[in-house]
Amino acid sequence: MSATLAERIQRLEDIEAIRRLKHRYMAYADAGYDADNIVTLMTPDAVWDGGEAFGRQEGAEAFGNMVREVGKQISFAAHLALNEIIDVDGDTARGQWWLLMPCTALNDEGKDEARWILATYDDRLVKRDGQWLFAHTVFDVKTFCAHKDGWAEA
Repeated sequence: MSATLAERIQRLEDIEAIRRLKHRYMAYADAGYDADNIVTLMTPDAVWDGGEAFGRQEGAEAFGNMVREVGKQISFAAHLALNEIIDVDGDTARGQWWLLMPCTALNDEGKDEARWILATYDDRLVKRDGQWLFAHTVFDVKTFCAHKDGWAEA
């Protein structure tokens, strides 16, 4: 059975709302890792799993604390989300993005260094009271390397 026009429009509106949610997340990160606003985009019990690179955070509060710590290490970031795939199923959804992020981060000697992060996001989202929120994120870092070195060696 094919979807009605209203269902198709709702699906498109949901996809756009999820896209805007992800962009807000990245804008808050680029604005000095604004943890207070970032956590408003998540369910209170959200899981954010950054693997070995950034660790696993359970709950929005724990994630906010991690974001504050990252903000002490990364003084500049430009989160560029690419190649999105968003699938909506009622009040749940999955969003996948590539991240290309030039940044300035502290190196092992505690000095600012131009760096690149290349990673993927795999987000599970829920719609609560008409608002899309992140419920579970897997952040898979492919490389986090110095600009001068490039990523082939990393």
